[in-house]
Amino acid sequence: MSSAQFVRPARSADVDTVVDLQVASWRAVYGELLPAEVAEGLGGGEAREQFRERWSAALESPPTSRHRLVVATDEVGGVRTVVGFAAFGPAGDPDLWPATDGEVFALHVDPERVREGHGSRLLNACVDHLVEGGFRTVHVWAPEEENALRSFFEASGWRADGARREIDMGRLLPMVRLHASVSE
Repeated sequence: MSSAQFVRPARSADVDTVVDLQVASWRAVYGELLPAEVAEGLGGGEAREQFRERWSAALESPPTSRHRLVVATDEVGGVRTVVGFAAFGPAGDPDLWPATDGEVFALHVDPERVREGHGSRLLNACVDHLVEGGFRTVHVWAPEEENALRSFFEASGWRADGARREIDMGRLLPMVRLHASVSE
């Protein structure tokens, strides 16, 4: 592991890389769970522009002062490179209390850089910020079917809390909500 790996707040200059990482990660994590045309369309111009607008807005005018976007960086060929990102803040589900329930909205690592500690560093940064902000429990939505994202969170001690939903991604994709207590 490189000693040059760290997590920092995202910057406007990071947005295009965040979009690239999101597309690559979604294809790796959700690819087999989605219709082929949907998985392929994730990297299309329209989808990429929507992602770019979303992440630019997250940086320029976050929904609250408690929302954050952070990136994991590493030295790649002697160049400081963004290799993953996470977005987090107050939970948005109606059955949760946004004053004490946090949510990881996104956590993605370059599929070619997984198992190098970037996901763990991002998750730890999310939890550290949320604990500092007074949150007691953190939640994340993950596909119900076996996948790398769900396995990562479960290996980190997160467990399903019984909430389920389906999102329409060209076909219904069942999701489960995982949670972890972060209060001291």
